[in-house]
Amino acid sequence: MLRFKSTLLLAATCLHVYGGGPINTVTTCGGIHHLSCVDFGVISVETALYGRADSVTCSNGKPQQMISNTQCSLEGAVDVLKRRCNGKRVCELDTNVFATDPCRGTFKYLQTKFTCLPIFHRVTCEHSLAHLECTEAMVLSVFSADYGRWDKTTCSYNLIASQMQNTDCSSSSSEVADSCNGKTSCIIPASNSFFGDPCYGTVKYLEVAYSCEYLSNDISHV
Repeated sequence: MLRFKSTLLLAATCLHVYGGGPINTVTTCGGIHHLSCVDFGVISVETALYGRADSVTCSNGKPQQMISNTQCSLEGAVDVLKRRCNGKRVCELDTNVFATDPCRGTFKYLQTKFTCLPIFHRVTCEHSLAHLECTEAMVLSVFSADYGRWDKTTCSYNLIASQMQNTDCSSSSSEVADSCNGKTSCIIPASNSFFGDPCYGTVKYLEVAYSCEYLSNDISHV
């Protein structure tokens, strides 16, 4: 318990003093776009470009006419990345997720800039309870909460393929923040009765990213 409390205290201090870590840039020329904060906190997307801003990036083997348009950018791409990736330790999505083509005939790439926030990440399988907890004199502040399924590996034990087939299932919800913010501890059921059912027949899980903050927002005594 002492180690758990010390970890909570350290994460809260880092978040208050330093904010996010250094900015990471990931560029994908096609296929799977992979963001990761496995060793440090959770993903916080800063910017995202789907299109083309120069004639050099992802240009190998491409004819000039496919890389000459450097004013190509899909509006709302950053919102898609934030919805899919914020608050997660690992996030993968296919560049085909963008149904709209911002510049037909131009070879596009996806470039994301993100930081890794030093806050906590909890995954709770459907029909279980998520326990969020801070030390005394500190309270919960929920960064993100998502109920659904984004991959075929999380909470997959004893499931059949059809129960994990839908990996574009999400219900980004304010219920967790509404229920937990400002409290020292909080218990949330990972269930359809609490969140509704965003994808019938799919077994879901709850992902929550949160920090612990001092009531006074003053850490000078640490």
